[in-house]
Amino acid sequence: MTVNRSDIETGIVGLGNIGQYHAERLVDLGVTLAGGMDIAAEARTRFARRYDVDVYDDHQELYDTVDAVIITTPNKYHEEYAVDAFDRGLHVLLEKPLGHSIESAERIAEAADASDGYAMVGFNNRFANTVRIVRNRIERGDLGDVSHVEANYVRRRGIPGRGSWFTRRQIAGGGALIDLGVHAIDLALYLLDYPEVEEVSGVARSEFGSREKYAYLDMWADDAGPAGFDVDDSASAFIRCAGNRTISLEVAWATNRPATHEFVARGTDSAARFDLLEGDLTVHSASKGEPDHLEDTSIETRQNDTHSDEQREFFDRIAGEEDRGNSVEEALTVQRVIDGIYRSSDEGHTVSIDE
Repeated sequence: MTVNRSDIETGIVGLGNIGQYHAERLVDLGVTLAGGMDIAAEARTRFARRYDVDVYDDHQELYDTVDAVIITTPNKYHEEYAVDAFDRGLHVLLEKPLGHSIESAERIAEAADASDGYAMVGFNNRFANTVRIVRNRIERGDLGDVSHVEANYVRRRGIPGRGSWFTRRQIAGGGALIDLGVHAIDLALYLLDYPEVEEVSGVARSEFGSREKYAYLDMWADDAGPAGFDVDDSASAFIRCAGNRTISLEVAWATNRPATHEFVARGTDSAARFDLLEGDLTVHSASKGEPDHLEDTSIETRQNDTHSDEQREFFDRIAGEEDRGNSVEEALTVQRVIDGIYRSSDEGHTVSIDE
């Protein structure tokens, strides 16, 4: 049975910046924003004043009033809020990553699988127009057999804020790898149609955030200094999948090089190179005869709001307008890759990934 989006009473758990970001898009989409929950009184007051909805300090009270929730809390708290929502049969849009640890991610995935609610993990970059074009061209065979993806998500100076939850392993579960790498790994596997991951080799480094004299221009939060930083600020990895499909990964919050968000999907007939944030897209190919030549074709795309399009798909699937896929199992694969890279870095060798 199909329902209208406006009939889906929706709440938000975690009323910080990303929670408000989602709330704005919910309103624009015509979904009923029924309320919000946060443990911080200031966040609740701000949210209630801005959206004129009920707010709670107990998520169970919010869950009594809604059909769906969007969870935007720090990583460590994903499990508590998501599992309780799944147990109630609520629909859940859970911001990435799935969990702060592989064990927590597995428990979330198990609860999602047993639930009657629909689950989606917030891999919003899949919805970028550039990515959609590349994916469509792969699916119709324009690139031939795509066997390798180069995935780069590198900032020159972009530590979110030393001392914030992002830079504390106990809460975040990691640093640049779990923050930026989760997007890059998902997107690379998505372009390869999510093959089975066999093994990874990687190194996670902490070279800048732990410095007393860390040079930067700005942060997204106050700088508490190196005492509030115990995670990685960059990682390099090589991921081997079934069928000899591979991924080379570079992610960083801080490096001494220009920022890059370039992805390259390499196929036997052509390759697609694009900038994830800017949207620039070029297709590279070669032809025999005429005479022999190389061809580079630029494709101009329209920038789009990926979070809005992500929400649209989430609610359309709840409403029954689309087949209900489930990105939780794919998010669990991403979590296993991240865990494997951390293990490989700690142990100093390639590690197997157990599905």
